[in-house]
Amino acid sequence: MSTPEVRDRLAEDLAELIEERRFEAVKSLLAERNPPDVAEAVDRLPAHEEAIAFRLLPKDSAWQVFEHLSFEAQENLLRSLSDTDAATLLEEMAPDDRTALFEELPGKVTRQLLNLLSRNERRTALKLLGYPEDSIGRLMTPDYVRVKPGWTVAQALDHIRVFGRDSETLNVVYVTDFNGVLIDDLRIRQLLTVEPSTTIAELMDQEFVALNVVDDEESAVSVFRRHDRTALPVVDSEGVLVGIVTVDDVLDLQEREATEDIQMLGGVQALEEPYLQVPIWTMVRKRAVWLVILLFGGMLTAEAMTYYEEELAQAVVLAIFLPLIIASGGNSGSQAATLITRALALGEVRLRDWWLVMRRELLSGLLLGTILGALGFLRIVLWALAFEAYGPYWLLVAITVGVSIGGVVVWGSLSGSLLPLLLKRLGADPATSSAPFIATLVDVTGIIIFFTIAMFFLSGTLL
Repeated sequence: MSTPEVRDRLAEDLAELIEERRFEAVKSLLAERNPPDVAEAVDRLPAHEEAIAFRLLPKDSAWQVFEHLSFEAQENLLRSLSDTDAATLLEEMAPDDRTALFEELPGKVTRQLLNLLSRNERRTALKLLGYPEDSIGRLMTPDYVRVKPGWTVAQALDHIRVFGRDSETLNVVYVTDFNGVLIDDLRIRQLLTVEPSTTIAELMDQEFVALNVVDDEESAVSVFRRHDRTALPVVDSEGVLVGIVTVDDVLDLQEREATEDIQMLGGVQALEEPYLQVPIWTMVRKRAVWLVILLFGGMLTAEAMTYYEEELAQAVVLAIFLPLIIASGGNSGSQAATLITRALALGEVRLRDWWLVMRRELLSGLLLGTILGALGFLRIVLWALAFEAYGPYWLLVAITVGVSIGGVVVWGSLSGSLLPLLLKRLGADPATSSAPFIATLVDVTGIIIFFTIAMFFLSGTLL
């Protein structure tokens, strides 16, 4: 396995050799490396040098390198290649990888490339593209091996030798009836460890896990995690086997979904490209949306403070602790939102669990609020005794601050945990209840909680 340092060195050497026009050396260098490393090195080159490097690749590995390139690099190369070369690449690509590429390309370009495919490959591509966006059908590949229950193991192995070379994986073979309905799946080791005369039916237990072709892509992640499989069959509404999804596709999907969630939790619209490849104006647009929303949220905070302007004028000491109060609520809310959003993504929490979530966060908020409130109370008491700070009513101020911290932490925990569930129920992405959004929400309500408690404890003294 190559290290990041080795891959960095390969990219530097490749760029240097191309710049010096030492093309024979480029050929030798590329021939020695595995496709993923070569693809990473080619991805780092300028567009015109990408085409040069790609044309110098050995013909038998060029398509493998192409599959590992970024979508942007794939699109650039397809534009620079002749129709014949482009057709060869697309024909060699795995159907699921080819579908992912077509999804990223403009419709006009996709139609042109579809016309370059052979009749069978075009039919396959159109079939996969015909499934709903973000469905399992778009993610699957039709390249798999299936056998019949009446065959012997020897017949099945002969069939695998003939047709298995085009299969996405040979770890699992699928058993279908004469109507194509999936009835079982068998690990390849089951076939290799029994007598050749054993029938497939004798090995079957008719216990298998399958995905539905119209299921959401995210469901594949939870099923793979739950059943620890390297591949899963995909069936239609009648149980007919139509394809398989392999774990490498699911890992790519999981990485993309996790990246989007992390970016949205940070208050940024999801980026479709790596950070350094995103145009500046695209980056500004995606960041500006949430910043504008949060700006208006900040205006609400200012309005809330204006409403309590008279109380602030009478008890300036309260202003000292205001940032502490709202920060405690915002932090607890952000924590809860992050935990619940991730739990939803992993399938650990479902919408019907909202009552359990609320109970847990209410209890957690009370305990955390008690801890933080006690620390806030103790801090004021110590400062008052040591430095005679906060005036003659320091004890009431300490009680006000302590109780307020407890209150906003409980509120932050509840709102931060329930908002992702509400968004999920409404069909929105729970990650949009991002930490900055929760913080802004709790800022406004934290001010109301703080001054309500302050008027209760300080009425007739400071207020």
